[in-house]
Amino acid sequence: MLRDVEWWKSYNLISYDLAVAEMEKRVAAIRANTALETAWLLEHPPLYTAGTRANYKDLLDPNRLPVYQTGRGGEFTYHGPGQRIAYVMLDLKERGRDVKAYIRSLEDWLIATLAHFGIKGERREGRVGIWVVSGDREEKIAAIGVRIRRWVSYHGIALNVNPNLDEYSGIVPCGIKGYGVTSLEALNVNPPIEEIDSALETFFRSTINK
Repeated sequence: MLRDVEWWKSYNLISYDLAVAEMEKRVAAIRANTALETAWLLEHPPLYTAGTRANYKDLLDPNRLPVYQTGRGGEFTYHGPGQRIAYVMLDLKERGRDVKAYIRSLEDWLIATLAHFGIKGERREGRVGIWVVSGDREEKIAAIGVRIRRWVSYHGIALNVNPNLDEYSGIVPCGIKGYGVTSLEALNVNPPIEEIDSALETFFRSTINK
């Protein structure tokens, strides 16, 4: 059953601190039933975030970019221009109270969005995020990291559209060694950001908000 979800779309870079503060306010309002569930599409300036399971040995170049400790699950990841982030604030009390099912729905969302652009995104057991096979390599194209407070979700997904992939060399992304990181641009797919956003909104309806 479709629910009313409010969509925010930002086309300027949003500071990480501001984004977290806005999410915290919205999560509290959703929990209080004074605001609609919300999906926020945005990009950050270049930075690294350390999730709740981050190992600082995986921060290979501590002086390269600002590092933010964050309450989402997972380890180190990179955010920056050219990476479309979707922060998803949903009331999971109304959606089954099943965290594993929620994570799987985020994976389904990314896989469907990538398929729209002719890219086969895949899950890998024991490796968070969405992966593509590129030649003889498996490379990560999208990250997932969520936090749930009193059954309201926040944080979400990060899809590599055309970021500076060199910035990933400053960390071990998500603590996973031996694999690469890729993007739509690196796979010779170059849709405008408005088309990315339209696809994300469309496939959100068929995979999460159904």
